[in-house]
Formats: sequence, C-alpha cells, structure tokens
Amino acid sequence: MVDAPLPRIRVPHPHVRCDIDVLAGSPHVAGSRVPVRRLWAWHRGGAAVETLVKRYPNLGPARILDALAFAYDNQDLIDADIAREQALFDKQGPDVGARPLAQMIFPFEAPLGPASKSVKAPRKR
Repeated sequence: MVDAPLPRIRVPHPHVRCDIDVLAGSPHVAGSRVPVRRLWAWHRGGAAVETLVKRYPNLGPARILDALAFAYDNQDLIDADIAREQALFDKQGPDVGARPLAQMIFPFEAPLGPASKSVKAPRKR
C-alpha cells in the first residue's frame, strides 16, 4: 500500500491483528486476510452481521463482531486505512486488483433504486 503510516491502535481487540507483513499493516481479522476496513464499510453501508457471517463463514460471528467493535474503538485508524486504500487505488488505478470501497456492492444485498429489476424464475406446472 501507500507509505503513509497508520495511527496507533487505541483499544486492542483479541481477534484483530496489525502485522506489516499482512496487508501492509492494515488491521485484519486474526488468522485471515480479511481487512477490518472491508467489514466496517459493509456494516456502515447497511449489511447486517448475519450477512457478513454468510459472506465469511470461516470467521464466525465472534470474530466479525470483534472486528466491528475494533473499528468503533479505533475509528481514526480505520478511516486512515480506508483513505490509504483509496489513495493507492487513485495512484495505481484498476491494476491494483480491487475496487475502492465507494464502488463496492455487497454480494448478498440487493441493489436499491429503480435500476434494480427483479428477475422471476419461470413457474413450473
């Protein structure tokens, strides 16, 4: 990622790690490569915890809830991590291999608005 250092952790949590060798030091769920910023963005965008558990069943509800609690307790760190990811995307463009959080649509949530059309399956007789 970009060389900007992240703020210090104010409140540590047992299921969240920051390791410079994993995701360039971004807070992530221990034992995985799932960044807290991603869970936080989806949660703040309206995704329920149950939806996140469906998306990441290997994490389980305890680690997901702890990651969200970490984000609430360390808001400045998460905001800086999101800004760092956005700056990397702006600098390297789509070659980074990810989309900025602002462009993400959670796969388990239906899009909102008139652009979303439901497709009905044919009825069996």
